[in-house]
Amino acid sequence: MTTGAMIATGVVGSAPAQAAPAKPTITAKGGFVMNSANGKTLFTKAADAKRLTASTTKIMTAKVVLAQPNLDLDAKVTIKGAYSDYIVNNQASSAGLIVGDKVTVRQLLYGMLLKSGCEAAMALADKYGSGSTISARTKNFIAKMNTTAKNLGMTNTKFDSFDGISKGSNASTPRDLTKLARDVMKNANFKKIVATKSYTAKTITKNGGTRLTTWANTNKLLGWKGTIGIKTGSGTESKYCLVFAATRNGKTIVGTVLTSSSEANRMADVKKLMDYGFATL
Repeated sequence: MTTGAMIATGVVGSAPAQAAPAKPTITAKGGFVMNSANGKTLFTKAADAKRLTASTTKIMTAKVVLAQPNLDLDAKVTIKGAYSDYIVNNQASSAGLIVGDKVTVRQLLYGMLLKSGCEAAMALADKYGSGSTISARTKNFIAKMNTTAKNLGMTNTKFDSFDGISKGSNASTPRDLTKLARDVMKNANFKKIVATKSYTAKTITKNGGTRLTTWANTNKLLGWKGTIGIKTGSGTESKYCLVFAATRNGKTIVGTVLTSSSEANRMADVKKLMDYGFATL
């Protein structure tokens, strides 16, 4: 009788309601995830608190370069001694570019976004900024970065560098960087570059020979459960950052974590946010 009563009172054909997934706890000081298709917020933690952005800054550097009118990705850029000096003086991450070599804009983008080469970022800022000196041109390029940020509605962002080596006021937020990511991933060249695990550049030496340089992507999450980008960042003060994107079952999410306490925790944070983001789409 008991079994029969249970069957009788049940609703035929109904499926049990699925409980909403629990909001994950992350070690990062700030985090944000959105649905790339419609911009809907999926996760937020101190999403509008300004923090150092480290090398995630280079996403905006790439955005400004790729937005140049009549852009020629195969245009050659000669690596200057000033770029090398900048790396040494700032103990910056390097793509290993050699002074005197001729490198294409495309190769510089790969060196900047995969290997996080600060000299590659400087070369791009020098080429696409206006002015009579390297200092003036890079300063002008950074102004273009800030104008672009304003146009994208990145209201809590200010850049003072082309690579994330801050002079004290290079800051953004998880929400703002995610807005940038959503926008720049619409660019086919950017999307292809940041999804690349390894790239070999064939450059021309100052003596006319060729040099092969291979860059491995610093983003170790690439390929994990649909991860398609975007850019890591790390520093003594900024700790560990990652702007990310992933596609599963034809749906894409983008997000950011800033100030994770370690590289391992950064990866764990992002994995949690990806799973949660897709579960709540």
